Amino acid sequence: MPPRAIVDTHLHLWDPSHFRISWLDGNTTLQHTFLADEFAQHSGGVDVAACVYLEVAVDAPYSYLEAVYINQLAQQMPQIQGIVAAAPVEYGEQARAYYAALRAIGPRIKGVRRLFQGESDPNYATRPNVIAGVQALADYDLSFDICIFHPQLPAAVELVRQCPNVQFILDHIGKPDIKGGQLQPWMRDIEALAAHPNVVCKLSGMTTEADHQHWTIDNLRPYSDHVFAVFGEDRVLFGGDWPVSLQSTSYRAWIETVDALTSQLTQSAQQKFWSSNAKRVYRLG
Repeated sequence: MPPRAIVDTHLHLWDPSHFRISWLDGNTTLQHTFLADEFAQHSGGVDVAACVYLEVAVDAPYSYLEAVYINQLAQQMPQIQGIVAAAPVEYGEQARAYYAALRAIGPRIKGVRRLFQGESDPNYATRPNVIAGVQALADYDLSFDICIFHPQLPAAVELVRQCPNVQFILDHIGKPDIKGGQLQPWMRDIEALAAHPNVVCKLSGMTTEADHQHWTIDNLRPYSDHVFAVFGEDRVLFGGDWPVSLQSTSYRAWIETVDALTSQLTQSAQQKFWSSNAKRVYRLG
């Protein structure tokens, strides 16, 4: 286990009876309440000092209410020091009113996310209105979490190129095909993304992209090694992706897996990965 308190940059919480979350329908693993008490049970034995909450794709009418709700929940769960809220970046300049409303919720609002992974157009992120909406985030001191599948990486590279003043965080290492053992073109695309200094990468969600029942650490290692090689020790963050990760691993098992994957790092680099990079990027504390 990591010999220090950690910052988890990718925590989800939800109560399906409170907000409509259509994508949970029929998922016997995930269609349950996962709030502070459940997280405390699942993370028992792990010193989680702080968390960043990531929006959970509630149905669109609830998106703003989700951010308000989690900000209130954080008053009883002080580990939540940052919130990445859903935001309609595709509205371009018109998204500014939404960003202002998010910032008014309070200082825990650190960034936004608009899921691109479900878009049928692999170049959705390069649409002019999307680029304009993301560019505007800089004026509100909000970062942008990129959540995509690996074929969408080239479009993400172009989005980042056109938004040099925005801090980007790549979720789940760009969701490569770990189950199929496919390394290219993911490796080249990740290197191209890492060439932009305003991007960092979360080591998260990897077992979800692997064989849920039969993955091994050796299946994951080529991907994690490449992330550290191209992003360097100052631009990789730990993310738990709980409870989505329960489809393929437990919280404690993921911590132990990542601990093994990063065991070759120096003590200083491990401190950055597990804690200080997250505090800097998400402006925690």
